[in-house]
Amino acid sequence: MTEDQHTQQDPTSQYGQQEGQPKQQQTPPGSTREMTPKPDHGEESYHGSGKLAGRRAVITGGDSGIGRAIAIAYAREGADVLISYLGQEEDADARETVRLVEEAGRRGVAVRGDITDQRHCEELIERAVRDLGGIDILVNNAAYQMSQDKGILGIDDEQFDRVLKTNLYAMFWLCRAAIPHLAEGSAIINTSSIQAFDPSPQLLDYATTKAGIANFTKALAADLADRGIRVNAVAPGPIWTPLIPATMPEKKVEQFGQDTPEGRPGQPAELAPAYVFFASQESSYVTGEILGVTGGRPTK
Repeated sequence: MTEDQHTQQDPTSQYGQQEGQPKQQQTPPGSTREMTPKPDHGEESYHGSGKLAGRRAVITGGDSGIGRAIAIAYAREGADVLISYLGQEEDADARETVRLVEEAGRRGVAVRGDITDQRHCEELIERAVRDLGGIDILVNNAAYQMSQDKGILGIDDEQFDRVLKTNLYAMFWLCRAAIPHLAEGSAIINTSSIQAFDPSPQLLDYATTKAGIANFTKALAADLADRGIRVNAVAPGPIWTPLIPATMPEKKVEQFGQDTPEGRPGQPAELAPAYVFFASQESSYVTGEILGVTGGRPTK
């Protein structure tokens, strides 16, 4: 656990994962409760200051990991939040995220469903308009990956289709549905990855989608600039979320994040300030940018 997002600390010694973490695996999509050590989503450490007062946000993959950290930060900055998540096995994580949003005094809504379905994506936007009264921020964060040691020869058509539909198609459908509801000053924030710039052969399909997200972000930013809607992306490095023990072999989980210059994986709470910046008026002259939060791994 870190003290908060303001106190100066040595980034290489935060969170105690410099020597790795215990071997562990989960059945996808994974659960926060079963992780050792538990991820920090900012439950105790994130302190808001009204940067998003009165805003309304949709966050996909908001039940756990980076999505939960974003939801907590947005609520503590004054925004109402709708989170989407995939299945029944994530109900407990989703309820906990909503509880944390409501504890901050904001409205929290959780919607279960598969974003690889176009109609569900459209219904998510309709639900946000109905339950939150509109949309000011869309965060396309949900993603799917499955590491394959055989590279392309280990990726079957079913996996390739699921990765592309979760990571790319859903983002396209959600943006297209949301844009008519976004006023001037609204923001779209996409989650790319270090994999867009430094791809691993074991994650070939995932890396391909994350590079696509980076280019989609730049093109959509140019498309929407004259409407006063900003579009940016965050490119996380190795972040300690349920996706890791649910999609990687035990040995890789044990060593996860140690190849960064900071020598450890990042925590979801360390991503939240980047998403707050892109959603807030503080980034009014920033659009079409990709911000790397990678522990020192270069994105250029």
